[in-house]
Amino acid sequence: MPETQNDFFKSRVLGHPSGLFVLFFTEMWERFSFYGMRALLVMFLTAALFDGGWNWTREQAMALFGSYVGLVYLSTMLGGYFADKKIGYRLAVVVGALLMTMGHASMAIETQFSIYLGLILLVFGNGFFKPNMTSIISEMYKDHPDKKDGAYTIFYMGVNSGAFFGILLCGYLGEKVGWSWGFGLAGVFMLFGLIQFWLAQNIFGNIGLKPVKKSAAAVASAAPGTDNDKLNPFSGGQLALIGLMVALGLLWIIFEPAKLISNGKIDIFNFSVAGISGNNFTILLAVVLFIGLLIYRLSRYSPITRDKMIAVSFFAFLTMFFWAIFEQSPGTLTIFARDYTNRVLEGGAGTAFKVINALITIVPLTIITWVLLKLFGQTFKKYAVANLILATSFVIVWGIALWMLYNQVSEKTLEVPASWFSTLNSLFIISLAPLFSKWWSSRYNPSANVKYAVGMSLLALGMVCVAVGAGSIAPGAKTASVSMIWLILVYLFHTMGELCISPVGLSYVSKLVPPRMIAVMFGIWYLAVAIGMKGAAKFGENVDKIADEKGMSYFFWLLAGISFTVAVISVLFRPVIKKLMHGVR
Repeated sequence: MPETQNDFFKSRVLGHPSGLFVLFFTEMWERFSFYGMRALLVMFLTAALFDGGWNWTREQAMALFGSYVGLVYLSTMLGGYFADKKIGYRLAVVVGALLMTMGHASMAIETQFSIYLGLILLVFGNGFFKPNMTSIISEMYKDHPDKKDGAYTIFYMGVNSGAFFGILLCGYLGEKVGWSWGFGLAGVFMLFGLIQFWLAQNIFGNIGLKPVKKSAAAVASAAPGTDNDKLNPFSGGQLALIGLMVALGLLWIIFEPAKLISNGKIDIFNFSVAGISGNNFTILLAVVLFIGLLIYRLSRYSPITRDKMIAVSFFAFLTMFFWAIFEQSPGTLTIFARDYTNRVLEGGAGTAFKVINALITIVPLTIITWVLLKLFGQTFKKYAVANLILATSFVIVWGIALWMLYNQVSEKTLEVPASWFSTLNSLFIISLAPLFSKWWSSRYNPSANVKYAVGMSLLALGMVCVAVGAGSIAPGAKTASVSMIWLILVYLFHTMGELCISPVGLSYVSKLVPPRMIAVMFGIWYLAVAIGMKGAAKFGENVDKIADEKGMSYFFWLLAGISFTVAVISVLFRPVIKKLMHGVR
């Protein structure tokens, strides 16, 4: 029999329901697969043919990558809708995991058709999976709000553990053994996560099952907002306008990279309007229509609600720039690590890296295995097969990790994989998150604007580090041997910036927006994230042009300048936003 709402806390691991750790491991393997593949994609596309890659230009690779990650975030709106209205959270997670497993398997084949098919499956898979795991946690803890922060902290550790091991192991296999091995490993662990979740899903009781349609009376009674607003439903004309905007945006995000990749053979934007190219006109029209509709709808709400939604829109605007700078990691920073960084270590330096890499691999894996054994103690009788599947996945990951470390120990001259540097983000998050959490709960907790300003300043500082490191690279140079320390500093400062901004944004959406409008504003928020992801790719597309003309260092100084400018804007608007938030902190 499924467990009821009150049974969750009877079976505990580390003071939380066992079901939380089923989600923990499911999410861990999903993030393993997502970040493991992501760490390899741009390197695979730009690698020479004799290295098994496609020999694309960086501009082409970044264009495809940007559209992929942008669509990943846009698809969450589709997945969230189907989960809320049609199929429930649990089936949405299963559908998403299955699509992603198929996507990774398709990418492992490495043909042109299979890579594109794999990316499409991953986009839709992420859309169904990503928004619904946290929805299950929210429902599980609705009667225990005091424990919700701790639950999300544990869950966030699962996210970052998966990202760390995915980049570490998929990256190592992809670079050292073969791209298909890295892509394939990502799919294997996504499959383990899917099977484990499916077999243990009864642990969630009635949470996440197919939604029951509410009566008209229930909907009407729940409709009014906290600020006594009149209802402001979308009219038929507004819905048609939204459909047009979506169509324009999708056409641009899909066919803009297609033109670059095909060297102009695929070009549906072969026109101009008032001197503006068809490509730019399409996306500008979509943006103008969106801003116009947003302004119109904001004007229809009560003053307090309108003010709060303007504040959310301001933070969404800043968030676009944050992700556009931060998400240089899988693109330009990974390319910088591969082509411009001295990754060959000998003697004492090589020995030190081997020891450090062994510690940061074995210690976290040991801790997570200990958590796994705790879960076994609580759930093995009811969910033996699910636990055995989970155990099998850990035996495999331990085997690959120890094999990797053994190979590195046996190398006299060690070459650090370019993807390894991306693991530092997850490592620093796990290390620093408790410190930032303590800061936010202290009396020194800064305002939202100051948090954004600090976060953007830290992004700028990270870009300054790599700009200084790249200062000796001559314009047009295709290789260099910059010290590794500069990239390590970049990831340190960028991670601290992320801890100032990433957890803060969604929190303010939930605090400022009336409950009945949360879904719409989350949609706008994820749209801002998607634009930021595509913006990161647009920056990356131009790295070669800028580097050839003015040098690689200039590119990073440019990003540092943009980050610092956004930080200043955040501080300058602090009095205005404080007033618009009406006392919400």
